[in-house]
Amino acid sequence: MKLTLEGLKDPSYEQQGYLLPRFDIEAMRTRTTEAPTWLHFGAGNILRAFPCVLAQKLLEQGAVDTGMIVVESYDEEIIDKAFAPFDNLCLAVSLKSDGTVEKRVVASVAQALGYHTHTARVEEIFTADSLQMVSMTITEKGYSVMDAQGIPHPAFAGDFESMDAPVSIMALLTRLLYLRYQNGAKPIAMVSLDNCSHNGTILQSSIQAIAAAWVKKGLAEPGFLDYLTHGNRVSFTWSMIDKITPRPSEEVMALLRLEGFEGAEVVVTGKNTYVSGMVNAEECEYLVIEDNFPNGRPPLEKVGVIFGNRDTVDRVEKMKVCTCLNPLHTALAIFGCLLGYTKISDEMKDAALVGLVRQIGYGEGLPVVVDPKIMDARQFIDEVVEKRLPNPFVPDTPQRIACDTSKKIPVRFGETLKAYIDRGQEDLSFLTFIPLVFAGYARYLTGVNDEGESFTLSPDPNLPVLTSLFAGFALGTPTDPAKLHALFSREDLFGVDLYRYGLGKKAEDMFAEMSRGVGCIRTVLERYLQGDK
Repeated sequence: MKLTLEGLKDPSYEQQGYLLPRFDIEAMRTRTTEAPTWLHFGAGNILRAFPCVLAQKLLEQGAVDTGMIVVESYDEEIIDKAFAPFDNLCLAVSLKSDGTVEKRVVASVAQALGYHTHTARVEEIFTADSLQMVSMTITEKGYSVMDAQGIPHPAFAGDFESMDAPVSIMALLTRLLYLRYQNGAKPIAMVSLDNCSHNGTILQSSIQAIAAAWVKKGLAEPGFLDYLTHGNRVSFTWSMIDKITPRPSEEVMALLRLEGFEGAEVVVTGKNTYVSGMVNAEECEYLVIEDNFPNGRPPLEKVGVIFGNRDTVDRVEKMKVCTCLNPLHTALAIFGCLLGYTKISDEMKDAALVGLVRQIGYGEGLPVVVDPKIMDARQFIDEVVEKRLPNPFVPDTPQRIACDTSKKIPVRFGETLKAYIDRGQEDLSFLTFIPLVFAGYARYLTGVNDEGESFTLSPDPNLPVLTSLFAGFALGTPTDPAKLHALFSREDLFGVDLYRYGLGKKAEDMFAEMSRGVGCIRTVLERYLQGDK
């Protein structure tokens, strides 16, 4: 079974249970070319596993008659290796928690273009009257063109001096917006679909900084800044996206090969991007978007996208990041590394770790969860604990999730502590499992696991300072209380000074219990879960 337009005629597709496109692909491509409505930057796996599938479902419902146009500007080899050989088709495999898979051939991409090889065509699309939205999945680092002091990063300094040869995608988008401004100041929605807080504002800040530099140098008209500033012309909408899309699974690829599918082989580009004609992702997905589209939008609510105001998006994000998913992930990352696990799904077979994340989510998080009103936080945790984390087809690792833990803890746990404090609870010593995670993090920083063996800590910019507190650590040897105090009093690390709110000494004692000898981490976990404190 070849993944091409001609190959889709092979009856084996339907015989093997593949879901095929139920619309006229060629007619859709013609209409999209003539009157594009949705342009997307970033040709990675999350695009093909999520937005492209949403577009496909709209086409199959007859709710729209145009598809997506995809542009890649960073690694244009993706277009040559993951799109062109397959006539812009993709096989999206949904990995379900019960071990079954859904295989859908996605044909919603009308064109896939490398920016630098098709600049004129991209400009033509971007300035079209019909274009409603420009979305992007470019990773969080794609938005960073300045440092914390507002000074351009050296690699992108030229983007602030000239609009002729943009290096960053932020400058590239700013240049395209200027062309749209020059062609009638047409309205457009700029929609970041990257998983970073307040993503629309981050996008807007970077684009406006570049635009302001151009106006100051006389490269762009002053009216361009007004065009970008007024939301009735250009909107920078917020969104919250949630769907785990790992690299192609060897198990899935082996299954597809047995069925005769051709195109699942992984190819690595020169920029080390892993691509295939197939993408696999978990079945669960969420997309919440601020409903601010000056030129109209596709009816994505018909395929499960939730629309609301900016506050709604913010509340959903806080619910997920501060209570219902991210804290559970971080707890599993810390204790998974300490207990020798290499897969999150395997951790969810461990009764002690399942009990830990349940207590963190339901017991200590839910009482102060931010209520998004449009979805139920308890049901969200139910799905995380019962479907998402145990999914054996999502090969996520505690070692990957443990990256940059020092930057994650103040948001994933500190916000919960602050929520209790805001309710007037100054003494937080009634909490057990959140401080247990903090004590576990201190044990993690020793670099010694529960078997008494050294292990490699995941990358984190603060590791040199934090690990220095535990130099010379040995099981059974008391750690200097001053060093533990130096750790647990850091507001930048835990969101608050733990000693001020009755948690510092508690975390110290838990750390000491976990450090007495081999096997003590598990013993302590199980004892607290049994209620013996």
